[in-house]
Amino acid sequence: MKGNAKAKQVKGMLKETIGKTISDRHMQRAGKNDQLRGKAQEMAEKAAERVRKGIGH
Repeated sequence: MKGNAKAKQVKGMLKETIGKTISDRHMQRAGKNDQLRGKAQEMAEKAAERVRKGIGH
């Protein structure tokens, strides 16, 4: 799952960069959105992992 979160972040960075290059604000915002979603997913996965370790599973 971690790879998926990182992939979303990278995809977002690419979208944002392309959006800046072609002056497409919608694409830039979509890219930033993808990055934030990927980061949130990554943080949720880390939190779930800590809970599993704390519970002993």
